[in-house]
Parts: sequence; C-alpha cells; structure tokens
Amino acid sequence: MSIGPIVIVGGGHAAAALCAALAEAGEGGRVHLVSAENDLPYQRPPLSKGFLKKADEAIAHHKAAAWYAEQGIQTHLGDPVVAIEREAQRVLLRSGAALVYQHLVLATGTRARTLDALPPRLHNVHVLREAPDARALRTRLSEMVTTGRRLTVLGGGFIGLELAASARQLGLEVAVLEVAPRLLGRSVSALLAEHVLAHHRGMGTEVQIGVRIEGFEIQGDRLASMQVGGSRMAVDELVLGIGAVPETRLAVACGLAVDNGVLVDAGLRTSDPAILAIGDCAAFLTVDGARLRLESVQNANDQARSASATLLGREEPYRALPWFWSEQGPMRLQMAGLLPPTSETVRRVGANAGSFTLFHLQDSLLRCAESVNAPMDHMMSRKLIEAGVPVDRTALADPAIPLKSLLG
Repeated sequence: MSIGPIVIVGGGHAAAALCAALAEAGEGGRVHLVSAENDLPYQRPPLSKGFLKKADEAIAHHKAAAWYAEQGIQTHLGDPVVAIEREAQRVLLRSGAALVYQHLVLATGTRARTLDALPPRLHNVHVLREAPDARALRTRLSEMVTTGRRLTVLGGGFIGLELAASARQLGLEVAVLEVAPRLLGRSVSALLAEHVLAHHRGMGTEVQIGVRIEGFEIQGDRLASMQVGGSRMAVDELVLGIGAVPETRLAVACGLAVDNGVLVDAGLRTSDPAILAIGDCAAFLTVDGARLRLESVQNANDQARSASATLLGREEPYRALPWFWSEQGPMRLQMAGLLPPTSETVRRVGANAGSFTLFHLQDSLLRCAESVNAPMDHMMSRKLIEAGVPVDRTALADPAIPLKSLLG
C-alpha cells in the first residue's frame, strides 16, 4: 500500500470526516489538513440556528486539537493553499511553505454567492457560510433586538429561511424576499414549499415571493434601501441568502476538469488520478451516469468514507442515498432521495398535529420522501427507497399501517 503524504485542502465536514476515516485506518500520520480558516473543522449547521440565538455558544469542533495531535495529523490553519503544482505533486501555501503530496484531496466546499451590483464589505450587508460570518451576525442581531431594527433576508433557500426563523425567535421583525415564484424552488416539492411559506408567515415573518429587485441605494458604507417591485424598501440589515457556488478556483488554475464543481469519477478521483475531490465542491456521477453536486452533511460524510477507501487502495464507489434536513424554528424538515421530474405524490399524516410525509413515487417505487416533524417516517422512508421494492399507495397513506411492514 502507498505510504506517501495525503494533503487535504479545506476545513469543513468533508475534510473532518476524511481525517477521521484515515485516522481510524491508522493512517493519520500521513495526513496534512490545510485550511484557510483559523478554526479547526467544526459543525456548520448550527451557525444558522442555535448559534445565532445564544450569545455564549461556542462553535462545536468535530475533534479537539489534542485528537489531531494524537493521530499524527498535521494541521495548517489560517494558511490557505494558493497554488497546486501537479507535476511536482506539491501545494504552495500563502505563508510560502510547500507540502509535497502523494495524494491531494480537494474538500474546498462552496463560497457564498454575492451580488455584483453591491459593493463589497458594506457595513450592514452579510453572508453566512463560516464561523466569522456567524459571530459577526450574532453580534449584529443582538444589537437589533434592543434597537428594533428589521432584518431583511434576500433569498428563500434553506440558509435564508433557517436564519429568518432564528431571528423571529429572537423577537426581530423579519422580511424574506425571494425572486423565484416559490420558496426552495430547487430543493423541495411545490406542496412542501407551500407548507414552508405558511409556516414562516405563521411565525410573523413577512415573505414576498416572485419579487423584482431593481436597484440599490448606497449611502457611504451602508445599503440604505432597495427598489423592490416598484417600491422603495428601507434596509436596516440585509443578509444575502442567494445560494453558493462551488469553490473550484484552485482546480481551475491547475487545469483540472470542472463543470459546476470539480468533476470526479465513482472513486472521487478528478481528471488527475493523484487528486480527489469530495463534498460540496465535487460533481460526481450518479448510478445512471448523470452529474450531480450536493451540498449536505450526508454527502460530505459519505464521500469522505469512499475517498478514504480509494486512498487506501480499495474500490468502494460512492453510491450513498442522499438525505437532508433543515430546522426552521419549531419545524424540522427531512428529505430522503432526490425529487424526480415527474411523480405521483402520496401524503401520510404524522403522529402529531402538523407532522406529515409526502411520498413521491415513480412506477410504484418510492424515489423521494419529504417529512415535516416526522423523524421515524423519515428513517423508514430511507429504508424503503434503498430497498427499491414496489410499495402500495393506499398503505403509504394509512398511518395505521407501519411503514416497516412495506419492506416485505
């Protein structure tokens, strides 16, 4: 088995999971973890939820510094890779240091999408991707609680809606603006989107969908107002929740194949077999040969395990079932599988008021399930999708029939 250095570029879930997998295999001493952030890898989902609401909550590291030292993993924090030299098989760091690798793994994630029409670093315009963003935004939200200012969220995706719900629970006045005709247009079904819209309006959030953003008024280092659908809307604080773009700049600069992510094969290898890519930045092959890029903790963790197998000389193609979750105030969404372009939808009421699951079927096979406050149904849905067995629509809709019985 090869014994040369493994350099992991990135400090998110995928990087942390790969460190853990390699350490478990006894290979930690080969690993260099290189991150632009000053923090060791940490849990990111809480940043838009509990972290914002609790002034004294610290970020939750995946592993403590002592663990990395015990495993022999060398960490290079706050010192990002600035260039990849493929022929020499080394990376150059901002500090001027160079690391030679036998295998390089890009776990560079995504960066927040911004608006070209807005100057950078406006004092009251924010994004939320990393711990420094969350710390700054938490301070600002705390100040807003006492001053009565309104938070405006541009974008009705998961991050924007999670943040909006957290701000409402802090007691802030919140407005969500979405230019698409519905919320979560690329992520969930229209039926679930309608429920999410009603939920946020029920929390007291102003939600406008299908809006036109036609101009911005800048005063000094602040955004003063926006032209929204022909009306001028004053802005106290604005969060851009308009999605993310894969961080592929290093890959592009060194000539790797890229198309909405770094292109990888079933073993997560890039167009250079010495370099792998995993997590949010990787565009992988599905079972049917299509290209897909997912931004989820599940995808990051499962791809890290497959990448570890590749690095250790085993072939374990990535074939994991996608699943996601989102907490928006008291509502917990859990999705399993990928929503097909066309499907038959069956609704099953849950064990509690306001809980339900939407099952999406093709040719009697369950392809996707969307659950609201129904964790057990979500877990069984994953098993049903993975089993690939025909399911009875009537039985799916009947909460008196256990989903487990449908596995056969």
